[in-house]
Amino acid sequence: MYLGNEAWPDLGDYFESESLALVPLGSTEQHGPHLPEGTDHVIAEAFARAAADETGFLCTPTVNVGVSGHHRQFHGTMWVSPSAFRNYVESLTRNLTSHGIDRVVFVNAHGGNVPHLREVGARLREDEVAYAVDWMWDESVPELVDDLFDQNGPHGGPKETAMLQYLEPELVHDDRLAEARDGGVPSVADAETIVHGARTYYDAADNTENGVLGDQTDATPAKGEQLFEAASDQLVQLCEWLDDQRFADLMPRDHV
Repeated sequence: MYLGNEAWPDLGDYFESESLALVPLGSTEQHGPHLPEGTDHVIAEAFARAAADETGFLCTPTVNVGVSGHHRQFHGTMWVSPSAFRNYVESLTRNLTSHGIDRVVFVNAHGGNVPHLREVGARLREDEVAYAVDWMWDESVPELVDDLFDQNGPHGGPKETAMLQYLEPELVHDDRLAEARDGGVPSVADAETIVHGARTYYDAADNTENGVLGDQTDATPAKGEQLFEAASDQLVQLCEWLDDQRFADLMPRDHV
């Protein structure tokens, strides 16, 4: 069920019987010369909608702009400050709790959002108003990602390329895959920006001239479909597990 498509009386029926919502989050940022700036939020929404269709749980509108200041040197990247992002997501989630939602899955497809979603989840749990857990599609199927790609990225690499080739092929510049590979670097290690154990980079541009890593020519729509089906199954199982938990068991334990 997609919240934006429903009339309020019908949503009332949902809130009477269910207490879980999926919130897709991504970014609008550079993903190299071959992928659209909306890559992350396209992926996040696709997963959230698919899981909602499979389970019947509620999917909210997508948060399309995230914590992406580290990509700001590339044309078109949009971002908000970490504090603004945290406050917005927390406020949005508290809005859901006013309707009876007490558990939320942040269906996130942008790594830069992760620590901030964790902080929001901790705040909500500390106040005992909701249990919110963040989910990243590639982290739900790490073995499959490693099996499919020799150099998977992480950013703008073949795993995201394959996913977009499957979900939105018309948005992928397949004629630029070799350019993306040759203008980027295979991995962060190959960028030689880890010095004596210290990460000396802060921005994507510190690591790669064109903003991406990995071998994009290794991507295919078939691999994208395989990843999407496998990760979608993991998300469905997560939602069902979370729905089965007693709310009290999800809250912080008493002091020892």
